[in-house]
Amino acid sequence: MKEQLTIFLKSLAMGAVNPIPGVSSGTVAMITGLFERLINSLKSFSPTAFKLLLKGNFREFAKHTDFVFLLTVVFGNIVAVVSLARILGFLFDKYPIYIWAYFFGLVLASVVFLGKMVEKWRIQYILLFLVGTTIAVFISVGTPGVENDNFWFLMLCGAIVLCCMILPGTSGAFVLLLLGNYHLVMIDAVNNLQFEILIPFILGAVIGVIPFSHGLSWLLKRFRDSTISLLTGFILGSLATLWPWKESIVETFGTKEVTTGFVWNLPQMNAEFAIAVFLCALGVVTIFSIEWIAKKITAEK
Repeated sequence: MKEQLTIFLKSLAMGAVNPIPGVSSGTVAMITGLFERLINSLKSFSPTAFKLLLKGNFREFAKHTDFVFLLTVVFGNIVAVVSLARILGFLFDKYPIYIWAYFFGLVLASVVFLGKMVEKWRIQYILLFLVGTTIAVFISVGTPGVENDNFWFLMLCGAIVLCCMILPGTSGAFVLLLLGNYHLVMIDAVNNLQFEILIPFILGAVIGVIPFSHGLSWLLKRFRDSTISLLTGFILGSLATLWPWKESIVETFGTKEVTTGFVWNLPQMNAEFAIAVFLCALGVVTIFSIEWIAKKITAEK
């Protein structure tokens, strides 16, 4: 019971950063010591595990997959996400510039630390970094993500986002923002328990995360620096999406209003700008602090 309570409290920390673009719950999992066990648990969902389940051998299935641990982590994440969603909903409604400024700082600092994960920046990694940056700039400025509540697209979002959440250095919430469904899923659906949105999203996450855990292990072993280089460029080029001083372009489809793009503006030099700059710096400090703690804990091990 004591062990499960400890795991639950650590998973609360993971869940608390899940709705925040720029902060990687995978990094928090590494800090709290859950990452390796989590990946091993996900990888254990193999044909052997499903055979045990079909035979009704639930005790062996739970032991093989470390199911109690996985269930505790999932429950802790859900509790934290639901709790934080209401706070974020209030902040987006009342202080949009401030919350975007903080997120901008988070992601900006994440680029630095993700780039440092590349062992040595060779020419091929620089090229991949530039490719990732170019693609992200085009997506962010040319064709920004549009909110989409289609069942299959929500499943795709769930699969991609959960995979990014368990990958240290990348933020699932940020990717969901780029896909256009951040506010729909993380704020509206969670706060209002819109199961028509949550069910396909969760279904896609469950289906996608098991093969991804196997693929992630293989990809990082074979092409680690290439993968991280591309991700770093992608995140850098996507900063335009988080620019605090932007106006939404809203179109009406039937009875539903949907944000289809943005108009970017320069800030006015006033008190609001000063507070936004401070919050941006605070976002940078937040990432530096998380990474410093992670590095210290790793060194102690």
